[in-house]
Amino acid sequence: MPFRLLVPLGLLCSLPPPHLGAPGPDGSAPDPAHYRERVKAMFYHAYDSYLENAFPYDELRPLTCDGHDTWGSFSLTLIDALDTLLILGNVSEFQRVVEVLQDNLDFDIDVNASVFETNIRVVGGLLSAHLLSKKAGVEVEAGWPCSGPLLRMAEEAARKLLPAFQTPTGMPYGTVNLLHGVNPGETPVTCTAGIGTFIVEFATLSSLTGDPVFEDVARVALMRLWESRSDIGLVGNHIDVLTGKWVAQDAGIGAGVDSYFEYLVKGAILLQDKKLMAMFLEYNKAIRNYTRFDDWYLWVQMYKGTVSMPVFQSLEAYWPGLQSLIGDIDNAMRTFLNYYTVWKQFGGLPEFYNIPQGYTVEKREGYPLRPELIESAMYLYRATGDPTLLELGRDAVESIEKISKVECGFATFVLT
Repeated sequence: MPFRLLVPLGLLCSLPPPHLGAPGPDGSAPDPAHYRERVKAMFYHAYDSYLENAFPYDELRPLTCDGHDTWGSFSLTLIDALDTLLILGNVSEFQRVVEVLQDNLDFDIDVNASVFETNIRVVGGLLSAHLLSKKAGVEVEAGWPCSGPLLRMAEEAARKLLPAFQTPTGMPYGTVNLLHGVNPGETPVTCTAGIGTFIVEFATLSSLTGDPVFEDVARVALMRLWESRSDIGLVGNHIDVLTGKWVAQDAGIGAGVDSYFEYLVKGAILLQDKKLMAMFLEYNKAIRNYTRFDDWYLWVQMYKGTVSMPVFQSLEAYWPGLQSLIGDIDNAMRTFLNYYTVWKQFGGLPEFYNIPQGYTVEKREGYPLRPELIESAMYLYRATGDPTLLELGRDAVESIEKISKVECGFATFVLT
């Protein structure tokens, strides 16, 4: 994953309030205000580099100081940055960017876009900024939160995704052409996360616009996955959305599955939906029974429960935060400490870590600045107040600045 401006925001949220400090490497207490300013400086180093070198492309390539389109030619980094600008208090830049997007953002383009990525990045980014705007002091339209330019853009983007859900199972294709709908030769194989990661944005959109279609299709997709689980209660990695047959039968909590579980919990909290939470809790039992070993979570065959990949993936680091949201603090802390041990070993999380060997997997040693472990630290700190969790925030600032910072932003680095 390329650098995302969400990473410094996660660092900012993980730092302590002014009256609290975690011990520094020499035993001294760092100044929290100092770390907050460093995080802000990191954000603006990346943001300003994007504006100077990459706009209007989607993302900045920090090593070559140029830009490229990655997810559909949306000037995506500007959308990603909107809510961060508000949280940092930069209302004037937020308003400027909204005007730029209003003038330039076009969804009527002949582009094949990821349904999953367009939802979480474009629809989600626009909605979060829309909902934060009034609290941040932005002058909003009459009728807000049910009207506003960002909401209209989010709705337009989401409507472009709806053709992907028109399948016999109700599970969406992974890719849709924004102008023509699903291409005739489009593969029907979609990862589990690409099917089950819509309820938060789509239910919010239905609530704000009054159109139930978004929440309806998201719920159908969730139910079809639930009905497709194995006899031992697990889901695989990829499924054919036309037939409902599992194509990749590895079950775990990481890449290809991760945000399905995340959205069941966060959707349940957002919507106060007991059914969604009950679904997750059933999955959680199966996951603990078949994939957990010494507070690590391995990959297993979804029908037999036999281990297929004894690895930890950096994307799995969201799991302790998710556990904290359901009140499972003890298990969350134990798993978090396993993951943090890997961070301390390398100064970051490799994409794949071989648990029995205690080292990185060949050709998967890179750390693309993923925020999941920092997010888990934030959730756990909020749940427990344990100041030792704040050490990760400090460690992340130090690692990313020392290893990843380059002239035009922050780059993926290799862990050895």
